[in-house]
Amino acid sequence: MIRRARIAVGLLAVVINAGLVLAAPSVNRAGVDVSTQVRRQIATLPYTGIWDWIEAEVRPDGTVVLRGDVLQPSSKADAEYRIRRIETVTNVVNDIHVLPLSQFDNDIRLAVYRSLFKASSPLSGYALGANPSIHIIVENGKVTLKGVVSNAMDRQLAFVAANNVFGVMNVDNQLRFESEL
Repeated sequence: MIRRARIAVGLLAVVINAGLVLAAPSVNRAGVDVSTQVRRQIATLPYTGIWDWIEAEVRPDGTVVLRGDVLQPSSKADAEYRIRRIETVTNVVNDIHVLPLSQFDNDIRLAVYRSLFKASSPLSGYALGANPSIHIIVENGKVTLKGVVSNAMDRQLAFVAANNVFGVMNVDNQLRFESEL
C-alpha cells in the first residue's frame, strides 16, 4: 500500500513537472531566457557594425520578430538563421530592411561618423568597442541615429553633429538614455 502511494506521488510529480516545462516555453533546457539568447545571437553577428541596426521582439507564442536596417543582405539572412536555431523559437518574422547601395549614402555615413567621433568630440567614447553604442543608418540622404547615450546633452550633440554634415537631408534622432533601459 505504501509502495503504491509512493509510485502514485512520484508519477504525479513527473506529470506536474512535465506540465510546468510545457507551460514555460520562454526558457530552454539550460535555463537561459529566450530574449537573452536572441540578444546574444544578434550582438555576435559577424558582419554587422556601426552602419547596421537589428532589434528583436519575442512574443509569448515563441515567435520572434526581427526589425532594423542592414547594409549586407547576408546579415539579414544570417540573423534569421541564428534565431531559428534557438530551441524554443517557433517562428521567425524577418522584417529587416536591406539598405540600397549608394555611393552618396556611403559618403554621408563616413562624414557623419567623422563628425560624431572625431578626437576632439565628447562623443568619441561611444565609438569604442566591437559594438558601438551609437549606430548610424543612412538611406537616401536621411540619417537615423540609434543606440544609447548617457544623457540629454550627448543626444543633442549627436543630433547637431549629424545635422551639420553636407548632404544630409534629415536627421531622425532615436538615441535613448541609459536610464530608460
